[in-house]
Amino acid sequence: MTVAPPLAGRGIVVTRPAQQSGPLAGRIHAAGGRAILFPVLEIIDTPDLQPLLDAITRLDDYQLTVFISPNAVVRAMKQVMAHRQWPEAMRVAAIGKGSVRELERFGVTGVLAPERHFDSEHLLELPELQKVAGQRVVIFRGDGGRELLGDTLAARGAQVDYVECYRRARPAADAAPLLQAWAGNVLHAVTITSSEGMRNLFTMVGPSGQPLLQQTPLFAPHPRIAAVARELGCRNVTETAPGDDSLMDALLRHFGRA
Repeated sequence: MTVAPPLAGRGIVVTRPAQQSGPLAGRIHAAGGRAILFPVLEIIDTPDLQPLLDAITRLDDYQLTVFISPNAVVRAMKQVMAHRQWPEAMRVAAIGKGSVRELERFGVTGVLAPERHFDSEHLLELPELQKVAGQRVVIFRGDGGRELLGDTLAARGAQVDYVECYRRARPAADAAPLLQAWAGNVLHAVTITSSEGMRNLFTMVGPSGQPLLQQTPLFAPHPRIAAVARELGCRNVTETAPGDDSLMDALLRHFGRA
């Protein structure tokens, strides 16, 4: 007897930015599911590159460089590669595995990163970030975001500079395909990988889609994201560990039970 793939017949929304949705979508397809691509964040260029270029020129003045996201790595390192060599003695830290992988693609290894729970709190727990008094630290990130990392390093005596590498925007997307998928009973779950993206999704589906979203199984790889989903009225939220492996494991467990 032929056994159906574990996600056969399941439509699962992937909300990552368009250029980052491929790996998770591919895994959903490989498990027999249908990935419904609906980006809720758009990564756009920062309007003024000069602060980034100035920081790259002064890289040798810093003792520690921190990358907040894979987007920060790609945007910053492309400019670095275009203008200079990466300082060999530079200590580098990153929030998560995705950022570490991107840095390795640019030849940067030995990156400090949490082993689990990929956020600022756990990065700050690393022994190497405890004694930073008198050091200069540059943090490459998108526009805005949490200040916890920089504030804590400054409280430990570091001089911290934030440098914007990109901006996040809410896409001007038509939610009709999602509404049609819900109406046709072919949308069975949503994956959401940022708090800002969760808020964008809720706005983008509008008043007609919000009650449907609130009752759809939603999978979020961080407590903050899950908390925002619940604040918006989502009643079926599964909090997973970070990363595609954990998202897929949770999807497989959920639909295996179903």
